[in-house]
Amino acid sequence: MGSQSDWSTMKAAADTLDQFGAAHEVKIISAHRTPARLSKFAKTAHENGFGVIIAGAGGAAHLPGMIAAHTQLPVLGVPVESAALKGMDSLLSIVQMPAGVPVGTLAIGVAGAKNAALLAVQILALSDADLGQKIIAWRQSQTDNVAEAPE
Repeated sequence: MGSQSDWSTMKAAADTLDQFGAAHEVKIISAHRTPARLSKFAKTAHENGFGVIIAGAGGAAHLPGMIAAHTQLPVLGVPVESAALKGMDSLLSIVQMPAGVPVGTLAIGVAGAKNAALLAVQILALSDADLGQKIIAWRQSQTDNVAEAPE
């Protein structure tokens, strides 16, 4: 995530990954204030065992795109809600990437963070049968928890 203030949103991603037992790390990496940290992390993420990167940022929200520019891994961008424009600035910064530097962009806020984690689990499940079974069971529980009629 881009700053400590993003944790209130991005915690939903970490919690969801925990729910599936998916190994992950939580880091603060600012595209603007820690560019060397960003570059080093992104360039070495694959060799350090990462399979996908979830990057949340608000405002100018350049973190996901800058990470994508430095790695071959899939990058999922989560726009964090901002005070000034309710996250629309973040969304547009993340979704409008130039051709050749893709970032999978999720919804603004906590829903986007949770969905980024679910999408990351689905990506990782392509080569991890255990995660695949967990996502299938989770989806079935979602279905089972929908009432057929109001109470």
